[in-house]
Amino acid sequence: MNAQHKTAVVTGASSGIGLGIAKALLGHGWNVVGNARTQPRLDAAAAHLDAGERFLGVAGSIAAPDTAKRLLDAAIDRFHHVDLLVNNAGIFLPKPFVDFTPDEIEQQIATNVKGVIFASQEAARRMIASARGGHIVNITAALAMQPRSNVPAFLAVLLKGGLNAATRALALELAPHGIRVNAVAPGIIDSPLHTPESHEFLKKLQPAGRLGTVEEIADAVIYLAGAGFTNGIVLPVDGGATAGNS
Repeated sequence: MNAQHKTAVVTGASSGIGLGIAKALLGHGWNVVGNARTQPRLDAAAAHLDAGERFLGVAGSIAAPDTAKRLLDAAIDRFHHVDLLVNNAGIFLPKPFVDFTPDEIEQQIATNVKGVIFASQEAARRMIASARGGHIVNITAALAMQPRSNVPAFLAVLLKGGLNAATRALALELAPHGIRVNAVAPGIIDSPLHTPESHEFLKKLQPAGRLGTVEEIADAVIYLAGAGFTNGIVLPVDGGATAGNS
């Protein structure tokens, strides 16, 4: 796919999967506008990506409506249009259901739900106004499609599972405007989210017997970005975990 002059917005772009997605998009010729909570993290990401003027960082909590507006405004101001939004920012906290505190619940709803809603609203408004169409990709979780008794993660299943369903609903709503909406559902990925000490246990949870890589998630985003007749799908990238417990 020739992505010359196309622009992507990536939330949670300063590390892990988000940084990997930004790197892959830049490597395929995209301009990228990335979001993270703080400017120093974005400055470090920019130095790592070494993409010059083709990467722009916009700091702020993605759960705040103003951040989403500033993020999309910056993309339009710098690159004149937005072709792709990747809703990657998220919080994953595995713990027993009865132990979640009110603050933890609010934090996860803020980032995993409000962050997706506000960024998607701002992106969709601009994509509709431009009449160019566009694409939204939500990064969800394979665990929401196939929960496990030995990984207590009620909030992840609730919120990411809801996002899987919302992906299909929004794909139908935005299709008349030429805007596609898809999701990538990662399994357990070798990223800063998991400590090295936990890797051997985590490998046993996936039929593939290994952790996925950030690059494999980025590859799925690149595939969906170029798959023009693919809309409303949730693509597991999980080593077979959603097929069932092996």
